[in-house]
Amino acid sequence: MDSQLPATAVAEHLVERIVKLKAAALPPGVKQKCEDLLIDVVGLCVTSRNEDYVKAALNGCDDDGPCTAIGHARTLSAASAAFVNGTACHGEDFDDTFEGGPVHAGAVIVPAVLAACERHNPKGGQAALLGIAVGVEVMCRLSTVVPKAAHKAGFHPTAVYGTMGAAAGVGVALGLPQKQIVDALGIAGSFASGIIEYLAEGTWTKRMHPGWAAQSGIRAALLSRAGFTGPRTVFEGVHGLFHAFAHNIHGNYDALIGDFGTNWVTETLAFKPYPCGTMTHPYIDCAKRLAARGIKASDIKEMICDVGEGTVHRLWEPLAPKQRPPNGYAAKFASPYIIATGFVKGNVGLGDFTPEAVRDPEVLALAAKIRFEIDPNNPYPRAFTGDIRAVLNDGTVVKEHQPHFRGGANEPLSRQDIEDKFKLCTRHGGWDDTRSTAAIAMLSKLYGGTIELTSLRG
Repeated sequence: MDSQLPATAVAEHLVERIVKLKAAALPPGVKQKCEDLLIDVVGLCVTSRNEDYVKAALNGCDDDGPCTAIGHARTLSAASAAFVNGTACHGEDFDDTFEGGPVHAGAVIVPAVLAACERHNPKGGQAALLGIAVGVEVMCRLSTVVPKAAHKAGFHPTAVYGTMGAAAGVGVALGLPQKQIVDALGIAGSFASGIIEYLAEGTWTKRMHPGWAAQSGIRAALLSRAGFTGPRTVFEGVHGLFHAFAHNIHGNYDALIGDFGTNWVTETLAFKPYPCGTMTHPYIDCAKRLAARGIKASDIKEMICDVGEGTVHRLWEPLAPKQRPPNGYAAKFASPYIIATGFVKGNVGLGDFTPEAVRDPEVLALAAKIRFEIDPNNPYPRAFTGDIRAVLNDGTVVKEHQPHFRGGANEPLSRQDIEDKFKLCTRHGGWDDTRSTAAIAMLSKLYGGTIELTSLRG
C-alpha cells in the first residue's frame, strides 16, 4: 500500500456530492436539457438504423435479452443495447457537444442509463432523469480537468471520459450506495479506451466509441453492485486515468468537484445543426454568408481560415486528404470539404457525406483553395468560433466572422428546433410523421413514469 495515498480521493469527494442529489431538486434548465437530450438521441438512433455500421454493430452482438435497440425488432442485453444505441446515435456525427471538452455526452449517457433502467429499474423514470443528469455532468466536467490533453495524446475524450460518466450515471440510476459508485468509477477506469486513428482513412471505430463507453459504464456499475472493487484514486493516482490518457495527474480537479451539484455545465450542452465535426460549424456559417453576398466559387483565389491549434491535427492535417476526403465518413472531419460544401450548396446535411457527394467536382475545386492558419488567440476549446478570409481573383479580401457555435449556449436550439430535427432524422431513417409525433409524446413523459421503450422497436 502507498502511504502517500490521500485520505479522501477525488472520486470519493465527487461521489459524496453525487449521492446528495435528488431528481426533484434538479434545476429546471437541467431537466429541460435532459428531456431535449432524450429526444435528440432517439432521433439520431433512428436516422442511422439502416446504415451498414449499425447493422454490423447489431450483428456483432450475440447476447439477446429484454432491452431495446432503437429502431430494431431484435432485443438485446442491457450492455449490448447500450452499445448499439450509442454507436447509432453518434454514427452520423449529428449529436450534442459540450464545448468545453469537447465531448459528446448524450450518445454515451442516455443509451447507458436507458438500457440499465429498462433491464434493472423499469419503474425508475425519475431515477433515469437523475442518472442522465449526473452522468452528463461528470463526463463533461472530466473533459475540463486537463483540457485538450487526451486528444493530443491520441485518444477520443468522448470514449475515455464517457466510460466514467456512464458508470456514475448508471450507478445513480440503479440506486447504488456511495462506496459502490466509487468502486464503479474505479472499475470503469480499466474499461476506458478509444484511439483516434480512425482519422487516417475514415474507418468506423469513432462511431462505436460512445456505445463502448455506454456498455462499459453498465458493466462497471453491475460489477460494483456485486461487490467487485476498484481503485478510489482512479483519477489522480500515479497510474490513474489522467496519467494514462492525458499524461498529467496534476489537473484542475476543482473543475470536476468544486461546485458539482450547484452549478450545472449540463445546461450549456450544444445541439448540432450540421451532421459533422463540431468545430467546423462556425466556419460553415461564415461560408454560407460569403456565398449569400453573391460571391461565386470561381471568384475565389483562396480561402484562409484562422483556427485554434487544438483542432488542426483532427480537422485540417494532412491538408490534401482533408481537401479531397477518401469517403463520406472521413469527410465529416475534413474542414476544407465541409466549408466548401456549405459555400456551394448553401447548407451541410446528411446527404453531403455519401460516396457520390464527396466526389462533387464543384465542391472539390473550392476545397482545394481552402487552407488554415493557426490563431494563437482562438478561444478553443472554451468556445467554438469561425473566421474566414476569402481572397478573390481581383485581390479583394472579404471577411466573415462567426462569434459562437449556433445551437450552443449563446444561441441554443429551442424545443421546437429539437423536435423538428427529430422528425428530419426519423424521416431519414424511414419512420413516418405519425410515428415520430407519437414517439416525441412518449419521450416527453418518460422521466415521469416508467422506462417502457417497446414502441421504439422495429
